[in-house]
Amino acid sequence: MSQTIQRAAVIGSGVMGASIAAHLSNAGIPTLLLDLVPKELTEKEKERGLDVTDVSVRNRLATTAIEKLKKVNPAPFYDNKTAALITPGNIEDDLARIKEVDWVIEVVVENLAIKQSLYQQIERVWEPGTIVSSNTSGISINEMVSECGEEFKSHFLGTHFFNPPRYMKLLEVIPGEHTEPSVITTMQQFCEKQLGKKVVIAKDTPNFIANRIGTHGMLITLAEMLDKGYTIEEVDAVTGPAMGRPRSATFRTLDLVGIDTFYFVSNNMYEKLSDPAEKKLFKVPQLLEDVVANGWIGEKAGQGFYKKEKTSKGKQILSLNLSTYEYEEQSKPKGASLDASKAAKGAANKLKALMNGKDQYAEMAWNILKHTLIYSAEKVGEIADTIVEIDEAMKWGFNWELGPFETWDAIGLKSSVDRMEQEGLQIPAWVTEWIENGNESFYNKEQGSVFYYSDGAFNQLEQPPEEINLHALKAQNKTIIQNNGASLIDLGEGVACLEFHSPNNAIGADILTMIQQSMDEVRKNFNGMVIANQGRNFCVGANIMILLMEAQEEEWDEVDQIIRMFQQTMLSLKHFEKPVVAAPHRMALGGGVEVCLPADHITASAETYFGLVEAGVGLIPAGGGCKEYMLRLSSAFEKTEVDIQPEVNRLFETIATAKVSTSADDAKRLGYLRASDQVILNESHVIYEAKQAALRLATQPASAHHHSFDFQVPGREGKAVMQLGAMQMRLGGYASDHDVVIANKLAHVLAGGDVPPGTLVSEQYMLDLEREAFLSLCGEPKTQARMQHMLTTGKPLRN
Repeated sequence: MSQTIQRAAVIGSGVMGASIAAHLSNAGIPTLLLDLVPKELTEKEKERGLDVTDVSVRNRLATTAIEKLKKVNPAPFYDNKTAALITPGNIEDDLARIKEVDWVIEVVVENLAIKQSLYQQIERVWEPGTIVSSNTSGISINEMVSECGEEFKSHFLGTHFFNPPRYMKLLEVIPGEHTEPSVITTMQQFCEKQLGKKVVIAKDTPNFIANRIGTHGMLITLAEMLDKGYTIEEVDAVTGPAMGRPRSATFRTLDLVGIDTFYFVSNNMYEKLSDPAEKKLFKVPQLLEDVVANGWIGEKAGQGFYKKEKTSKGKQILSLNLSTYEYEEQSKPKGASLDASKAAKGAANKLKALMNGKDQYAEMAWNILKHTLIYSAEKVGEIADTIVEIDEAMKWGFNWELGPFETWDAIGLKSSVDRMEQEGLQIPAWVTEWIENGNESFYNKEQGSVFYYSDGAFNQLEQPPEEINLHALKAQNKTIIQNNGASLIDLGEGVACLEFHSPNNAIGADILTMIQQSMDEVRKNFNGMVIANQGRNFCVGANIMILLMEAQEEEWDEVDQIIRMFQQTMLSLKHFEKPVVAAPHRMALGGGVEVCLPADHITASAETYFGLVEAGVGLIPAGGGCKEYMLRLSSAFEKTEVDIQPEVNRLFETIATAKVSTSADDAKRLGYLRASDQVILNESHVIYEAKQAALRLATQPASAHHHSFDFQVPGREGKAVMQLGAMQMRLGGYASDHDVVIANKLAHVLAGGDVPPGTLVSEQYMLDLEREAFLSLCGEPKTQARMQHMLTTGKPLRN
C-alpha cells in the first residue's frame, strides 16, 4: 500500500455518516465525527442552565448520533464498546483537526452547492496527502471539487457505501478526473482488507453502477405491474428468490430502503440524463407520487407497500391494494412456474425453471428481465469498464445471487437474444457481434479459472491471493479425499482444508468419518489443517433428524453410539499433534461450535453468529461443548484465589438460554471465543488468514492442550447455585417447566456432577456426564416435540 490509514474523520452525523463512523470503529480506526453547531437549545439543555457556547451543546448532533447508534437494530457496532473510538465534534470548532487523520469522508446532505462550500472549507485546513472522499450516491465527483486546487483534487474521490455499512459489502470507489492512481489503490486495498468491503471501481456518471441498474430494474418492474394489473404479492413472489434476488424482493425492499429515498434517486436520474429515451425510463410513476404524498414511505413511517397491524387474527402484515389504496390481508400467489422455481436448486436453475414456464408469472419475469439485461449491456463502458464491475455491484449492493451478465448466461445467451429480437427489441451491437463470433456466454470457466468478455475477447479474471476459492481448487483437482459430507482439499504450502458440504453443513456420520480420515492424511503429508467451507453458513449443528428417528424408535444404543462417535472425534481433533485452525462464518451453531472448540486457533469472519443452541431443541451440548468451556474456566482460575462461580453462572445462563453472538466480537464478549482468536472483517479472506495462522503454528512448539490433564469443577455447591438461578427464571416467567428440566441437567454437567467443590476430573469424565444427560433428555416427549418442531418449521418451540 502506498499509504496507511490509521485515523479517519466523518463529516455529517446523520444515519449514514454515523453508521460509517461505527463501521470504521469496528475496524479499530479512531474516528472524528463532526456536524453542524445547533442554533437553539433543547428543553433539557435549558433545564441544565447551558447556553449555545457550551461544548456539549455545540457537539450535540454528533454526540446524540453516537448514542443512537448503540440502540439501532440491526446493530451498527460489533460491540457497543467500540463506540469509544468515535470522538464527537463540530465543523466550526474542530474542522482543523482533520490534520490529525489520514482519511476524511464527507456525508452531508445531497446538495451540490452545500458540498462545494464544505470542500472549500476543508481545503483551507487540509494537510497535503490526506485522502478526502464523498459518500454521495449520485452527485458528480468532479463537480463537487471543481473550485478546489489541483493537489486537493488529486487526493479526492467518491467512496459510496451502501446502507447499512456494517452489513452491505459493496463499496463503489469513483475516481475523479485528477485522482492519483496511488490514492485509488490505497482506498481499494484498505477498504477490502480493513473494512471487509467488496470494492468496485465505478465511473463518475449519475448514480454510479448499482443504483443506476437497480433503479432502472425497479422502475421497469413497477411499469410491468401497472401495465398488466399484477398485485404487490404477485410481483414480490416473482422478483424474490425465484429470480435469484433477496426475499425482500421489490416492495419489501422499497419499504426497507425508504420509498422517499427511491423517489429521490429516480428523480436524480431523470433530471441528470440527457437522452430523451433513457430519461423516459426514469420518470417516476404516479403510484410513487401518491404513496410519498400520503407519507406511506416505508418501514420508518410504519407503512409503505406493506403495513403491520393488529387484527382479529393477531399481528398481521397487510399489503396495499393498488386499486383502492386500502391495506388488505395478503393473498399467496400460486402458479406452475413459481412451484418449479421453488423446487429447483441453485439460483441459475431456479431462474431457468421460472423462465421456462408458460403462465403469467413466467411472462412477468421475462418482461422485467429482458429490459434489465439490455440496459446493463448498453451501459458497459459508460458506467464501468467491464461486465465484471456491473455484475459484482449488483450482487454485493442489491444482494442479487447472479449479476445481469451471469443471469444472461444462466437463461441462455443466444436463445434469449433470439427471443428479444423476435419481440422487436434493439440489442447492443457488441452483444450481437459477440454471439456472431461463435460465443455462447459472457463467462467461461476452465480448470478453476474464470474468463470474462472484455473488448471482444475472453480475459482471465484475476483472483487476489487472499481470496481462496474452494470450488476453484476442486476444479483444479486439489481434492485429496472426499465423501458425501466433506472433502479434504490441498490449499498449498503444506496446509489442507477440511470442507463440509452436507445439506446445511449439518454434522453426521459422514463428516465425522472424514474428520478422522483427514487427520490420518494430514499426519502423514501436511503441516496443518484448516476447517472451513464457503456454504451459506459454516455449520448449523448436528443432524437432528437422525437423532429424532432413533429416539422415537427408542434405539438408545444407536443414539449412544452417535454421541460417542462425535465426542471421540472431537477429542482426537483436540489432541491432534498437527495445528488445526477453525474458520467459521455466518451461523456456527451447536455442533458447529463444538467442531471449532478443539482447534488450536479460531479465525472467524466478523459476521459469525456463534452459539451452543441445543436447549432450543430440548437438549444440552454433548460433543464436548460443556467440557471444553469448563476446562477453559478452570485453567483461567486454577492459579488464583478468585471465585470461579460467577463465571460458571454466566456460562450456564449463556448455554441454558441458547444465546447466539451477534458478531465474532460479541462471541468474545460472551466467552465463546478466546481473546487470542482472530476476527477478519472480509469474509472472502477468512480461509487465507486461517491458512497463514496454521503455517505460523506449524513453526511453533506443540500446544499444551495436545496433552490430556485433569481440571477443577464447582461440584455440588456450584450445581445448587445454578439450579437456583433456573428456578428463579421459572418463577419470573422466563422459563417453562421443561426449560428447568434441561437447565438442571446442564447444571449437573457444568458442575462436574455431585462431587465436592474443587474436585479434579478428567476430560472423559466430563464427556460421560454430557452423554448421560443428552441421552436422558432424548427420551423426554417434550424434547422430541421440540426437535420435531425445529425440523418442520425451522423455529424453536417453547413447551
